[in-house]
Parts: sequence; structure tokens; C-alpha cells
Amino acid sequence: MATVVLVHGIAQEQESADTLEAQWLPALAGGIRTSGHTELADRLWRNGLPGDISVRMAFYGDSFLAKGAQGTAVGDLDEEQLHLMEQLAGEWLQTAAEHAGDDRDRSTARRLTTPLPPDARAQGPKAALRPALNGLVRLRWFAPLGIGLAEKFVFRSLSQVARYFTDESVRAHAQDQVLAHVGPDTRIVIAHSLGSVVAYEALHRTDHNVTLLTMGSPLGLRTVIYDRLRPQPTTVPKSVVGWSNLVDRDDLVAAHLDLAPYFPPFPGADITPITAESLDNGAKPHDSRHYLTKKVTGEIVTNALVR
Repeated sequence: MATVVLVHGIAQEQESADTLEAQWLPALAGGIRTSGHTELADRLWRNGLPGDISVRMAFYGDSFLAKGAQGTAVGDLDEEQLHLMEQLAGEWLQTAAEHAGDDRDRSTARRLTTPLPPDARAQGPKAALRPALNGLVRLRWFAPLGIGLAEKFVFRSLSQVARYFTDESVRAHAQDQVLAHVGPDTRIVIAHSLGSVVAYEALHRTDHNVTLLTMGSPLGLRTVIYDRLRPQPTTVPKSVVGWSNLVDRDDLVAAHLDLAPYFPPFPGADITPITAESLDNGAKPHDSRHYLTKKVTGEIVTNALVR
């Protein structure tokens, strides 16, 4: 069990619980220090060493490694997964068309969201995926290091979301990693990206009261993620005594959504998600560590730990 439980997002299959803790802990302590709580920050991380507050990463990334640790290939996915990937790619592209901070990206996304005639669509094993996928990898937001690397990242990210929602073993394993660390002493669960989906569903399966902090969360993507959440209809988990949601203004994965309209209080409770004013994570708007170092993050975590 841990006082603070961390839940990572997409594309972390080459990491481990230990390596991710080593990345997240100093960033989290930095956010607390920036908020003015130096002693508490020292209890989390100081001089390159963890402190006396128990912090654990719920690691599920290994679920996405194929045999031989080569990652997911097209041939590993069924039609349902490919269709879900197509939907998610389209949602991200539409979000870019509406909210991309880069004028060129926004213009490109608007042009690419115009439906193609049937005879212009790509052929081959990724035919259903290519219009949206090819659009995403042409945006500088997804391709800062070039289209080749962007296609690998986008395909890997899309496939992991699809596998979570269509492979019951992956879904159960991810949630079990969260619940393995949640107990009577747990005060806060901090979840990033796809991890916010995992944490949300897992916390419906526990009675231990915790604060939930979601960062760069896609929970409000209506047709792709929101409608596939369990249980339905959606509510704030009964175990959650406070829910804060952080979104960078340029984080296309999070889609700039206020989660409150999507997650009413649990019957008999009054907790709703509170989305703070948009953050500025600089050139890496979806980066977990950039979320963690913010003053507002430090304040949220401090309030949970002294609760």
C-alpha cells in the first residue's frame, strides 16, 4: 500500500515501475516545493533519494509488449481494435482543428478533417486508419522529430488505448496494478493520460477514500472513451473525496474538456471534477513531469496529504 499512488499513461512499455518513479518523484516534489511546502517536498524527495512518504507507481505498460518485446504490429490487431484506433485518430485530428495552438497545425488539421471521397482512401492493412493517422503525423505537435518517428508513436498510442478497451486481460491487469497499492493509508492517486482512465475505473472497485488528480486526461472523449467506461452511467467513484483535473491549453490528447458535465456526483455525494485554469507546459504540453512540477499540482497534493 502507498500514501501516493502514481498511474502512468500511454507509450511507457519500455519503462518499469522503478524507472517511472525515479522520473515522477522529483517532479512531484518540485511542484510541492514551488507551492511553498518545502518540508513536505523533502519528505517526498531530497538529494536524489525518496523520503519517508510512501509513493508507488502502478505499472501496467508491460501489457502492451508483444512476444519478443517488439511492440504492437498491425497484424496483432483485430477489426474492432483498428476501428477504435480510427475513431480516436479522428477525434485527435478534430481537436487539433479546433484547439491547436500552432496556427499551421490548426490549418492543416482543418484541411485534413474534410472527408475524402471513397475512391481516394488508402488501401492495404491500415486502410481504415490511414486518413486520420496520416493527418496526425503531419502535425508538428505529433511530429517534432519527423514523420517517421511520429507514425510509430501515434500508432503505438492508438493501439494501446484500443487494446485497453477491447482486451479484458489488459484492462483487468492495469486496474489491478492500481488497486494493489491503494489501501487505508492512501491519500491521493495521481494519473496521467490513459492512466486516468485506468485509475477512474479502478477506483470504482475500492471503498478506500482517496483524492484523485488527473492530468492530460482523455476521459471526456465522448464516442471513443467516455461511452466505453465502466460502470455506466458514469459518476464520480464513490471512493473519491476530491477530484482535480489539470489540462494544458495545447494538450490535444486531453481535448480541452471540462470533465464536470460528464461525471456527476455519486448518488448521495456532492463531489464533482474541478478543472483548474489551463496550464502552460511549454513545448511538451502532454508531458507528465511538466504537469507535476506546477504550483497548482503541489497545492492539490499538499491538501490531500494533510487531509
